[in-house]
Amino acid sequence: MKKSAATILREYGPFPGADRVNGVTFDGEHVWFASGDRLNALDPASGEVVRSIEVASHAGTAFDGTFLYQIAEDVIHKIDPKAGRVLATIPAPGNGGDSGLAWAEGTLWVGQHRGRRIHQIDPETGKILRTIESNRVVTGVTWVDGQLWHGTWEGDDSDVRRIDPETGEVLERLDMPEGTGVSGLESDGGDRFFCGGGGGGSGKIRAVRRPA
Repeated sequence: MKKSAATILREYGPFPGADRVNGVTFDGEHVWFASGDRLNALDPASGEVVRSIEVASHAGTAFDGTFLYQIAEDVIHKIDPKAGRVLATIPAPGNGGDSGLAWAEGTLWVGQHRGRRIHQIDPETGKILRTIESNRVVTGVTWVDGQLWHGTWEGDDSDVRRIDPETGEVLERLDMPEGTGVSGLESDGGDRFFCGGGGGGSGKIRAVRRPA
């Protein structure tokens, strides 16, 4: 396994009225982050929140190229970001214990927090298509360049790791600074990950360098 310290490129926040960042995604222009009762669009260049949608936003967030997906307790909402409204709702596989969301291969990938699993599910029905086991608490999920990465967070230790999507074997690990949690993970499709800053009132988003 390849192991290295995470390189934090930039910090955003904290943001007014957002004590926690519960999930993050990237639409090619804005970083959307979940903060409990709303989804917020962050301009990563200026660091300013430019828009918010009022919707329950308790855990992971994803973007499929057109629509946003947001975990709200034990369900996942499909959201039209232009209109700011919920179009459809499916059950979340962890029944409220979900903690990460990503879009890849035409499906949703959902982290199950203390269940230490990642589920691939049908975005229309919520049916579980397959499950990958992890040996750590899962706090964020993203796919980039055919690679599956997820965030972990236990006690004061947190990292971002690349795993084999067939076996769950850890292939690479980026260790976050001590006390820096990860709650939500997304790639910008390039050399950055966006990581939610975890709980404890941090309410931050961090841009972390993705290994080449």
